[in-house]
Amino acid sequence: MGWLQRMFGLEPSASTQVNPPEDANTQEVPPERMGLNGEYDQNGLAKRVALAFDQDPDLDDIETLWVAQTGSTVVLKGQVPSEDILDKMVAVAHRVDGSTDIDTTQVDVS
Repeated sequence: MGWLQRMFGLEPSASTQVNPPEDANTQEVPPERMGLNGEYDQNGLAKRVALAFDQDPDLDDIETLWVAQTGSTVVLKGQVPSEDILDKMVAVAHRVDGSTDIDTTQVDVS
């Protein structure tokens, strides 16, 4: 099971994208509210970060970690096995359009 499936019950399709291209329909959607297909989604940023984690071959699903968002801040909560993995996750999350900050204050490294 991947990040997107575990946290949001969604399977990625061919049309889901981490950073959907801007078009006439998406120009009025704030970047942090952009869904997987360019639609408005209250949790769009968190879902696109989960998809980005799924697409990175170095990041396996960590069942003790969750992704959320507060506005344009990506919030990571839970436990990760190492500081290196957390650093990689932060780097991947920063590359998702609409993320302005990554909050890791609720993450324990074990």
